[in-house]
Amino acid sequence: MNQEITTFIDTLKEPWQKELATNLREVVHHAIPDVNERIQYKKPHFLKNGKYAAVISTSKIAVSFTIFNADTLELPEGQFDGPENRKTMKLSKGDTINFEQLTKLVSQATVSL
Repeated sequence: MNQEITTFIDTLKEPWQKELATNLREVVHHAIPDVNERIQYKKPHFLKNGKYAAVISTSKIAVSFTIFNADTLELPEGQFDGPENRKTMKLSKGDTINFEQLTKLVSQATVSL
């Protein structure tokens, strides 16, 4: 685990954002055991074989999680936005997230990377 990512999460002001970002990071690690992490554009990026797999970004009221290489995924309706190859889920405080389903989606999206 990259210390810069840990620091990024630790410095989030809202406890719910810290918890959610930690859980999203765990999703990526379960989906991609050999994932590489780095901070890029001031956000945690997750790579497989040097190619983007996912990114976490935060704002004052949300945490966004983007899955790359998403063109072949069957996504739950209404939960993701964005172009075909990059799908983003915008999460707010109190949202219910199916982390098991999210792990499967990240795994499917990165199988060809």
